Amino acid sequence: MLRFLATRLLSALVVVLGVSVLVFLLIHLVPGDPVEVMLGEGSQAADREALRQALGLDRPWSVQLVQYLEGLLRLDLGISLYSRRPIADILLERLPATLELAAAGLLVAVLIALPLGIVAALRRGTAWDAGAMGFAMLGVSIPNFWMGPLLILVFSLWLGWLPVSGREGPASLVLPALTLGTAMAAILSRMIRATLLEVLGEDYVRTARAKGLSWSRVVWRHAMPNALLPIITLLGLQLGALLTGAVITEIVFSWPGIGQLVIESIHRRDYPVVQACVLLISLTYVAVNTLTDLCYAWLDPRISLGG
Repeated sequence: MLRFLATRLLSALVVVLGVSVLVFLLIHLVPGDPVEVMLGEGSQAADREALRQALGLDRPWSVQLVQYLEGLLRLDLGISLYSRRPIADILLERLPATLELAAAGLLVAVLIALPLGIVAALRRGTAWDAGAMGFAMLGVSIPNFWMGPLLILVFSLWLGWLPVSGREGPASLVLPALTLGTAMAAILSRMIRATLLEVLGEDYVRTARAKGLSWSRVVWRHAMPNALLPIITLLGLQLGALLTGAVITEIVFSWPGIGQLVIESIHRRDYPVVQACVLLISLTYVAVNTLTDLCYAWLDPRISLGG
Protein backbone atom coordinates (compact mmCIF):
# COMPACT_ATOMS: atom_id res chain seq x y z
CA MET A 1 0.00 0.00 0.00
CA LEU A 2 2.86 2.39 0.77
CA ARG A 3 4.43 1.70 -2.62
CA PHE A 4 1.08 2.30 -4.30
CA LEU A 5 0.71 5.60 -2.39
CA ALA A 6 4.25 6.73 -3.32
CA THR A 7 3.65 5.88 -6.99
CA ARG A 8 0.41 7.83 -7.14
CA LEU A 9 1.88 10.87 -5.37
CA LEU A 10 4.92 10.88 -7.67
CA SER A 11 2.75 10.71 -10.76
CA ALA A 12 0.60 13.53 -9.36
CA LEU A 13 3.70 15.72 -8.86
CA VAL A 14 4.80 15.07 -12.46
CA VAL A 15 1.35 16.04 -13.72
CA VAL A 16 1.37 19.20 -11.60
CA LEU A 17 4.76 20.24 -13.01
CA GLY A 18 3.59 19.59 -16.56
CA VAL A 19 0.39 21.54 -16.00
CA SER A 20 2.31 24.47 -14.50
CA VAL A 21 4.59 24.78 -17.53
CA LEU A 22 1.76 24.25 -20.01
CA VAL A 23 -0.44 26.87 -18.34
CA PHE A 24 2.40 29.42 -18.43
CA LEU A 25 3.09 28.83 -22.13
CA LEU A 26 -0.56 28.86 -23.20
CA ILE A 27 -1.36 32.03 -21.27
CA HIS A 28 1.58 33.86 -22.89
CA LEU A 29 0.43 32.76 -26.35
CA VAL A 30 -2.97 34.43 -25.86
CA PRO A 31 -3.20 37.57 -28.03
CA GLY A 32 -3.34 40.91 -26.28
CA ASP A 33 -1.09 43.16 -24.24
CA PRO A 34 -1.91 43.65 -20.53
CA VAL A 35 0.00 46.94 -20.52
CA GLU A 36 -2.20 48.30 -23.32
CA VAL A 37 -5.32 47.18 -21.43
CA MET A 38 -4.13 48.91 -18.25
CA LEU A 39 -3.01 52.19 -19.87
CA GLY A 40 -5.37 52.31 -22.84
CA GLU A 41 -4.68 52.38 -26.55
CA GLY A 42 -3.97 56.12 -26.52
CA SER A 43 -1.06 55.88 -24.07
CA GLN A 44 2.47 56.95 -24.98
CA ALA A 45 4.97 54.31 -26.11
CA ALA A 46 7.43 55.41 -23.40
CA ASP A 47 4.79 54.94 -20.70
CA ARG A 48 3.93 51.48 -22.00
CA GLU A 49 7.57 50.47 -22.06
CA ALA A 50 8.20 51.78 -18.55
CA LEU A 51 5.22 49.85 -17.18
CA ARG A 52 6.28 46.72 -19.08
CA GLN A 53 9.71 46.91 -17.45
CA ALA A 54 8.21 47.55 -14.02
CA LEU A 55 6.02 44.45 -14.37
CA GLY A 56 8.86 42.32 -15.74
CA LEU A 57 7.03 41.65 -19.02
CA ASP A 58 10.02 42.78 -21.09
CA ARG A 59 12.10 39.77 -20.03
CA PRO A 60 12.39 36.65 -22.20
CA TRP A 61 9.80 33.93 -21.69
CA SER A 62 12.43 31.53 -20.40
CA VAL A 63 13.39 33.95 -17.62
CA GLN A 64 9.75 34.59 -16.73
CA LEU A 65 9.09 30.82 -16.68
CA VAL A 66 11.98 30.18 -14.28
CA GLN A 67 10.79 32.98 -12.01
CA TYR A 68 7.25 31.61 -12.17
CA LEU A 69 8.36 28.08 -11.16
CA GLU A 70 10.60 29.44 -8.40
CA GLY A 71 7.63 31.36 -7.04
CA LEU A 72 5.49 28.21 -7.08
CA LEU A 73 8.15 26.35 -5.10
CA ARG A 74 7.94 29.11 -2.48
CA LEU A 75 4.10 28.96 -2.69
CA ASP A 76 4.20 32.51 -4.02
CA LEU A 77 1.66 33.02 -6.82
CA GLY A 78 2.82 36.57 -7.51
CA ILE A 79 1.05 39.91 -7.79
CA SER A 80 -1.96 40.78 -9.92
CA LEU A 81 -1.07 43.05 -12.84
CA TYR A 82 -4.46 44.76 -12.60
CA SER A 83 -5.08 45.29 -8.89
CA ARG A 84 -1.45 44.97 -7.67
CA ARG A 85 -2.68 42.72 -4.85
CA PRO A 86 -1.19 39.33 -3.89
CA ILE A 87 -2.88 36.67 -6.00
CA ALA A 88 -3.11 34.30 -3.03
CA ASP A 89 -5.33 36.82 -1.22
CA ILE A 90 -7.58 37.17 -4.27
CA LEU A 91 -7.97 33.39 -4.59
CA LEU A 92 -8.74 33.01 -0.89
CA GLU A 93 -11.54 35.56 -1.29
CA ARG A 94 -13.10 33.74 -4.26
CA LEU A 95 -12.42 30.10 -3.38
CA PRO A 96 -15.13 29.66 -0.68
CA ALA A 97 -17.86 30.62 -3.16
CA THR A 98 -16.67 28.04 -5.71
CA LEU A 99 -16.30 25.31 -3.08
CA GLU A 100 -19.79 26.08 -1.77
CA LEU A 101 -21.24 25.84 -5.26
CA ALA A 102 -19.37 22.62 -6.09
CA ALA A 103 -20.44 20.97 -2.81
CA ALA A 104 -24.06 21.98 -3.35
CA GLY A 105 -23.98 20.73 -6.94
CA LEU A 106 -22.52 17.40 -5.81
CA LEU A 107 -25.19 17.07 -3.11
CA VAL A 108 -27.95 17.75 -5.65
CA ALA A 109 -26.45 15.18 -8.03
CA VAL A 110 -26.29 12.45 -5.38
CA LEU A 111 -29.78 13.16 -4.05
CA ILE A 112 -31.22 12.91 -7.56
CA ALA A 113 -29.06 10.12 -9.01
CA LEU A 114 -29.12 7.62 -6.14
CA PRO A 115 -32.89 7.00 -6.03
CA LEU A 116 -33.21 7.24 -9.82
CA GLY A 117 -30.43 4.71 -10.45
CA ILE A 118 -31.70 2.27 -7.83
CA VAL A 119 -35.33 2.46 -9.02
CA ALA A 120 -34.24 2.03 -12.65
CA ALA A 121 -32.22 -1.06 -11.75
CA LEU A 122 -34.90 -2.64 -9.56
CA ARG A 123 -37.68 -1.85 -12.07
CA ARG A 124 -35.75 -2.75 -15.19
CA GLY A 125 -37.81 -2.67 -18.36
CA THR A 126 -40.73 -0.82 -16.76
CA ALA A 127 -42.00 2.73 -17.12
CA TRP A 128 -39.92 3.67 -14.04
CA ASP A 129 -36.78 2.54 -15.83
CA ALA A 130 -37.69 4.37 -19.04
CA GLY A 131 -38.55 7.56 -17.13
CA ALA A 132 -35.32 7.54 -15.11
CA MET A 133 -33.15 6.93 -18.15
CA GLY A 134 -35.11 9.50 -20.14
CA PHE A 135 -34.28 12.07 -17.46
CA ALA A 136 -30.65 10.98 -17.62
CA MET A 137 -30.56 11.47 -21.38
CA LEU A 138 -32.20 14.88 -21.03
CA GLY A 139 -29.73 15.95 -18.34
CA VAL A 140 -26.73 14.95 -20.43
CA SER A 141 -28.09 16.72 -23.51
CA ILE A 142 -28.77 20.13 -21.91
CA PRO A 143 -25.61 22.27 -21.41
CA ASN A 144 -25.14 24.52 -18.40
CA PHE A 145 -25.29 27.73 -20.44
CA TRP A 146 -28.83 26.77 -21.54
CA MET A 147 -30.07 25.16 -18.32
CA GLY A 148 -29.07 28.17 -16.20
CA PRO A 149 -31.06 30.82 -18.11
CA LEU A 150 -34.00 28.40 -18.35
CA LEU A 151 -34.11 27.99 -14.56
CA ILE A 152 -33.80 31.77 -14.12
CA LEU A 153 -36.67 32.31 -16.55
CA VAL A 154 -38.98 29.86 -14.75
CA PHE A 155 -38.14 30.21 -11.05
CA SER A 156 -36.96 33.82 -10.90
CA LEU A 157 -38.82 35.79 -13.57
CA TRP A 158 -42.07 33.85 -13.94
CA LEU A 159 -42.61 32.47 -10.43
CA GLY A 160 -40.45 34.94 -8.48
CA TRP A 161 -39.39 32.29 -5.98
CA LEU A 162 -35.60 32.64 -6.15
CA PRO A 163 -33.01 35.38 -6.82
CA VAL A 164 -31.79 35.88 -10.37
CA SER A 165 -28.11 36.12 -9.55
CA GLY A 166 -25.51 36.94 -6.92
CA ARG A 167 -24.53 35.27 -3.66
CA GLU A 168 -26.83 36.64 -0.99
CA GLY A 169 -28.00 33.80 1.20
CA PRO A 170 -29.03 30.15 0.76
CA ALA A 171 -31.81 30.97 -1.72
CA SER A 172 -29.31 32.31 -4.26
CA LEU A 173 -27.47 28.96 -4.19
CA VAL A 174 -30.44 26.86 -5.31
CA LEU A 175 -30.48 27.62 -9.05
CA PRO A 176 -26.68 27.42 -9.61
CA ALA A 177 -26.57 24.13 -7.66
CA LEU A 178 -29.43 22.70 -9.73
CA THR A 179 -27.69 23.78 -12.93
CA LEU A 180 -24.49 22.02 -11.95
CA GLY A 181 -26.06 19.03 -10.24
CA THR A 182 -28.58 17.92 -12.86
CA ALA A 183 -25.97 17.21 -15.54
CA MET A 184 -23.86 15.22 -13.09
CA ALA A 185 -26.95 13.40 -11.75
CA ALA A 186 -27.81 12.24 -15.26
CA ILE A 187 -24.42 10.56 -15.74
CA LEU A 188 -24.28 9.22 -12.20
CA SER A 189 -27.75 7.66 -12.33
CA ARG A 190 -26.85 5.71 -15.46
CA MET A 191 -23.70 4.41 -13.79
CA ILE A 192 -25.60 3.40 -10.63
CA ARG A 193 -28.17 1.54 -12.73
CA ALA A 194 -25.55 -0.30 -14.80
CA THR A 195 -23.35 -1.36 -11.87
CA LEU A 196 -26.32 -2.32 -9.69
CA LEU A 197 -27.82 -4.46 -12.46
CA GLU A 198 -24.48 -6.25 -12.82
CA VAL A 199 -24.21 -6.89 -9.08
CA LEU A 200 -27.85 -8.00 -8.73
CA GLY A 201 -27.12 -10.83 -11.14
CA GLU A 202 -24.41 -12.34 -8.91
CA ASP A 203 -24.88 -15.65 -7.11
CA TYR A 204 -24.55 -14.22 -3.60
CA VAL A 205 -27.48 -11.87 -4.25
CA ARG A 206 -29.68 -14.77 -5.36
CA THR A 207 -28.56 -16.72 -2.29
CA ALA A 208 -29.50 -13.81 -0.03
CA ARG A 209 -32.93 -13.62 -1.64
CA ALA A 210 -33.36 -17.37 -1.31
CA LYS A 211 -32.73 -17.06 2.44
CA GLY A 212 -35.73 -14.77 2.69
CA LEU A 213 -34.00 -11.38 3.00
CA SER A 214 -36.01 -8.36 1.84
CA TRP A 215 -35.08 -6.49 -1.32
CA SER A 216 -34.12 -3.39 0.66
CA ARG A 217 -31.72 -5.39 2.83
CA VAL A 218 -30.25 -7.17 -0.18
CA VAL A 219 -29.72 -3.90 -2.05
CA TRP A 220 -28.24 -1.83 0.81
CA ARG A 221 -26.29 -4.52 2.68
CA HIS A 222 -25.06 -6.70 -0.17
CA ALA A 223 -25.45 -5.10 -3.62
CA MET A 224 -24.61 -1.42 -3.07
CA PRO A 225 -21.27 -1.93 -1.22
CA ASN A 226 -20.04 -4.05 -4.14
CA ALA A 227 -21.30 -1.55 -6.70
CA LEU A 228 -19.46 1.38 -5.07
CA LEU A 229 -16.08 1.06 -6.81
CA PRO A 230 -17.04 2.33 -10.29
CA ILE A 231 -19.42 4.86 -8.72
CA ILE A 232 -16.62 6.31 -6.56
CA THR A 233 -14.39 6.57 -9.64
CA LEU A 234 -17.08 8.46 -11.53
CA LEU A 235 -17.75 10.72 -8.53
CA GLY A 236 -14.06 11.63 -8.39
CA LEU A 237 -13.96 12.49 -12.08
CA GLN A 238 -17.22 14.43 -11.92
CA LEU A 239 -16.14 16.39 -8.84
CA GLY A 240 -13.18 17.68 -10.82
CA ALA A 241 -15.47 18.40 -13.75
CA LEU A 242 -17.75 20.40 -11.44
CA LEU A 243 -15.01 23.01 -11.07
CA THR A 244 -14.69 23.43 -14.85
CA GLY A 245 -18.48 23.49 -15.25
CA ALA A 246 -18.67 26.05 -12.48
CA VAL A 247 -16.91 28.57 -14.73
CA ILE A 248 -19.94 28.77 -17.04
CA THR A 249 -22.44 28.55 -14.20
CA GLU A 250 -20.75 31.33 -12.23
CA ILE A 251 -20.89 33.63 -15.23
CA VAL A 252 -24.59 32.89 -15.85
CA PHE A 253 -25.54 33.54 -12.21
CA SER A 254 -22.90 36.21 -11.42
CA TRP A 255 -21.55 33.92 -8.72
CA PRO A 256 -18.36 35.51 -7.27
CA GLY A 257 -16.10 32.46 -7.46
CA ILE A 258 -12.96 31.30 -9.24
CA GLY A 259 -14.75 30.84 -12.55
CA GLN A 260 -15.90 34.44 -12.72
CA LEU A 261 -12.42 35.55 -11.67
CA VAL A 262 -10.91 33.64 -14.60
CA ILE A 263 -13.14 35.39 -17.14
CA GLU A 264 -12.55 38.81 -15.59
CA SER A 265 -8.77 38.27 -15.60
CA ILE A 266 -8.82 37.14 -19.24
CA HIS A 267 -10.59 40.34 -20.22
CA ARG A 268 -7.99 42.37 -18.32
CA ARG A 269 -5.07 40.28 -19.70
CA ASP A 270 -4.05 39.71 -16.09
CA TYR A 271 -1.69 36.82 -16.87
CA PRO A 272 -0.60 35.92 -13.32
CA VAL A 273 -4.17 35.67 -12.03
CA VAL A 274 -5.30 33.56 -14.99
CA GLN A 275 -2.29 31.28 -14.49
CA ALA A 276 -3.07 30.92 -10.79
CA CYS A 277 -6.77 30.18 -11.38
CA VAL A 278 -6.14 27.58 -14.09
CA LEU A 279 -3.39 26.03 -12.00
CA LEU A 280 -5.69 25.88 -8.96
CA ILE A 281 -8.43 24.13 -10.97
CA SER A 282 -5.88 21.70 -12.43
CA LEU A 283 -4.38 20.94 -9.03
CA THR A 284 -7.84 20.32 -7.59
CA TYR A 285 -8.59 17.91 -10.44
CA VAL A 286 -5.31 16.05 -9.86
CA ALA A 287 -5.83 15.95 -6.09
CA VAL A 288 -9.38 14.63 -6.41
CA ASN A 289 -8.30 11.92 -8.87
CA THR A 290 -5.41 10.90 -6.61
CA LEU A 291 -7.72 10.67 -3.60
CA THR A 292 -10.14 8.64 -5.71
CA ASP A 293 -7.36 6.18 -6.58
CA LEU A 294 -6.45 5.86 -2.90
CA CYS A 295 -10.07 5.28 -1.89
CA TYR A 296 -10.38 2.72 -4.68
CA ALA A 297 -7.30 0.89 -3.41
CA TRP A 298 -8.54 1.04 0.18
CA LEU A 299 -11.90 -0.48 -0.78
CA ASP A 300 -10.28 -3.12 -3.00
CA PRO A 301 -6.77 -4.04 -1.73
CA ARG A 302 -6.14 -6.11 -4.87
CA ILE A 303 -5.59 -2.86 -6.79
CA SER A 304 -2.76 -1.67 -4.53
CA LEU A 305 -1.16 -5.09 -4.60
CA GLY A 306 -1.18 -5.08 -8.35
CA GLY A 307 -0.34 -1.48 -8.68
